[in-house]
Amino acid sequence: MTRTELFRSLELDHRRRTSLRQQLSNELRRSVIEGRLRPGAKLPSSRRVADELGIGRNTAVAAFEQLIAEGYLEARHGSGTFVVVALPEQSLLEHQLSSRGSTKISSRSRLSELGRWLARFRVPGLDPDRPPVPFRPSVVALDLFPQSLWNRIRSRIARALPTTLYRYGNAAGYAPLRHVIADYLRASRGVRCDWRQVVVVSGAQQALDLAARVLLNAGDSAIVEDPGHPGAWAAFRAVGAKLIPFRVDEYGLAIEENCPLPQARLACVCPSHQYPLGGTLPLRRRLTLLTWARQHRAWIIEDDYDSEFRYVGGPLPALQGLDRFNCVLYMGTFSKVLHPALRLGYLVVPNHLIDAFSTMKAIADRQAPLAEQAVLASFIEDGHFGRHIRRMRMVYIERQQILLEAVQDRLEGLLDVQPAEAGFHLVGWLPSGMKDTSVSDALQEAGIECPPLSRYTLRHRSRSGLMLGYAGYNKNELLSATAALATQMRSLNSRIVETEV
Repeated sequence: MTRTELFRSLELDHRRRTSLRQQLSNELRRSVIEGRLRPGAKLPSSRRVADELGIGRNTAVAAFEQLIAEGYLEARHGSGTFVVVALPEQSLLEHQLSSRGSTKISSRSRLSELGRWLARFRVPGLDPDRPPVPFRPSVVALDLFPQSLWNRIRSRIARALPTTLYRYGNAAGYAPLRHVIADYLRASRGVRCDWRQVVVVSGAQQALDLAARVLLNAGDSAIVEDPGHPGAWAAFRAVGAKLIPFRVDEYGLAIEENCPLPQARLACVCPSHQYPLGGTLPLRRRLTLLTWARQHRAWIIEDDYDSEFRYVGGPLPALQGLDRFNCVLYMGTFSKVLHPALRLGYLVVPNHLIDAFSTMKAIADRQAPLAEQAVLASFIEDGHFGRHIRRMRMVYIERQQILLEAVQDRLEGLLDVQPAEAGFHLVGWLPSGMKDTSVSDALQEAGIECPPLSRYTLRHRSRSGLMLGYAGYNKNELLSATAALATQMRSLNSRIVETEV
């Protein structure tokens, strides 16, 4: 193909959103990479190219200049424009072609052991590419979030925004927000802390990640609840820690005289409302856990992910409030209270760890967005936060009751569901002979999301069960989904009975 034929074959479309200059650059770049324009070949003049393609000369000149800057072409004074003789390696060139998609990884490339594990790991109940449907857990009532109020506060703050909020801030967080968080935790949760001990993080998962990186070495052991929170498992595995799954009963971590905790560097627990079974750790076990930490010079991470939404009595005092050995790190999040896109949470650390965690936060992502922190600080300080919690507590307990009554009416004998004193989900226990993964997969095909309890389990397999999230769904959605769930469960149960016969 001659140079003239080549330029006549280039496809430029005036109707595309992409500019003609960019289209010409892309076409010429592809011609160089695919060898239709060979190394050292001379290009026609920009005027001739413009005439051949029916475009302005300035467009052709700009396309040439783009490729000269990228290293595909070179301009020789008095001689014209040429394809460079020494092209980059073919693999690097192909990587730059967006139309070709991503290139295959060389067979010589290998993931680390951690990388292979992470490639297989999935967070149960989390599918951001699809809108949530009942009964996906950890979904909050976004339609009831006071967005207009939040926007008014944001607008007010933006109008008077000091220049300091456009600069780098303290990695530990916006000081006024740390103050109001500390005040709130002391009053509502019995947390013993000064505002300087509060580190503002990008959600609970980052709190776990920072704690893992500051407190654990590769090869250290970390005790985790089983069943428990897969996000904690991933954070600890990511730093090379060895997980020690410890059995959970109806009260939480099953620490007994005949079943003491083994030696470990760290234990991660949800004492107020165990995730996912919902137990509350009794005082005797809490004191035993603190004694274990002192004896083994170990750390305790207290994950208080949904303490605001307790429906029987008031919020329980935090384990951290009992700590006299400075071994408990207390973490919480605003994702469940307000909305998950906010990406703000907090970690309360002992005084001697403030510098280490502030530095690690700076290394991880420098700081959480200051403007959002300022809005949240005002939202809490002006009393809106407390009012929102009180409102949502009533909404969520009502929705739990709707689900319980619907299950009792339609699923008696097929699903054993008991009330929960806190949280956003219930556990539905399956009849003997039903495998929760198989049931969950079948329900998924019918458009119902009920993650199997086994996905939250490492070693201590118990009775098969399903997670039933209710907080983010209104009455009609819950009733409709329960009816569909009952239809599917009866069908599955009949198949099992026919197989046994």
